Amino acid sequence: MGRLKRKAQGKHGQVDGITMIRAGNHGQRSSGRGRARAGRLSAALVLVGAALALPACSSIRESRGYIVDPVLTDAIQPRIDNQRSVEATLGRPTFVSQFGTPTWYYISSITAQRPFTRPRIREHSVLAVRFDAAGRVLAVERSGPEQVVFLDPNGDKTPTLGRERGFLEDLFGNIGQVGSTGLGGAPGSGPNGQ
Repeated sequence: MGRLKRKAQGKHGQVDGITMIRAGNHGQRSSGRGRARAGRLSAALVLVGAALALPACSSIRESRGYIVDPVLTDAIQPRIDNQRSVEATLGRPTFVSQFGTPTWYYISSITAQRPFTRPRIREHSVLAVRFDAAGRVLAVERSGPEQVVFLDPNGDKTPTLGRERGFLEDLFGNIGQVGSTGLGGAPGSGPNGQ
C-alpha cells in the first residue's frame, strides 16, 4: 500500500485526484440544506392545513319551502288555468288562505348559515295565486322580502295572579294535605260532600 498524499486546498483536501470534503464542513452544509427543507415542508403543511380548514368557515346555503322554477311559475296564466292545472304545474301550495278570496301561497326562502350562528334569510319570495269562486286563476302575484315582517318575541315572563312558590314549598307543600279524609274521615267531608 502506498502512502496517500494530501494537499491542502482551502477547505477541501485532494487525495489521488479525488476531492474530499472535511466532516465539519459537510455537516454544516447538510444542516443548512436540512433547515431549508424543513422550512419549506412546514410552510407546505401550513398551507395544506389552511386549505383544509377554509371550507369550514364558508356559509351553508339551504333552500326552504317551495323551490322556485321561473319557467313553471311563468306558465300560470290568469283566466286560463284552474286549481287543478296549477296543482299539476306547481304542486301543492305551501299554505292556502282560510278567509276571503281563495289564494294559494308558494313560499320560498334561501338561508345561509355561518359556523356557530343562526341561519339568516338571503333570498325570499312569495308567489300568490288567487282564484275566483269557480276555481279559475284570477291573478298571480309575486312579492319579496319587502313585505316580510320579522317578529322578535319578548323573552319576559307573562305575569300571573297568585303567589309564587319556591322549590321547598312545592316539594313539602302537600305534606299533611292529601289523605287525611281518605283514611275514613267523617261522613260528608269528601270532595263531593259525601
